[in-house]
Amino acid sequence: MNQHRFLNRSQPQTLYIAVILGYIALVRNLLGGTAAMFLAGVALAAGAYGIANEKKWGYSLAVGASIFQVVLLFVYFGSSTLTDLGPLLDLIFDGALVALLLHPMSRDYQRIWFR
Repeated sequence: MNQHRFLNRSQPQTLYIAVILGYIALVRNLLGGTAAMFLAGVALAAGAYGIANEKKWGYSLAVGASIFQVVLLFVYFGSSTLTDLGPLLDLIFDGALVALLLHPMSRDYQRIWFR
């Protein structure tokens, strides 16, 4: 039976939270982002769906999109990313997503179990 899921509670906590943050990033970028941020949010949501279904392409897409989103913050806001409250909160949120995806537990799990 082919089972598609949006969340997978059997995955490590780092991946589970990263999937939730990926979906939240889409909503956040829909509400107040630029076209590039919107595309990054769509890529993150697609990657989160792939991770929930244990696909290697989903993990790669989510990692690339999350790093791209952090780079976009610095492109749009420059050094004020670290001083203004709004961009700083975005940086904390996006940095946490990158850290969760690149955590050794997440990397090991996807290397062993993802297809």
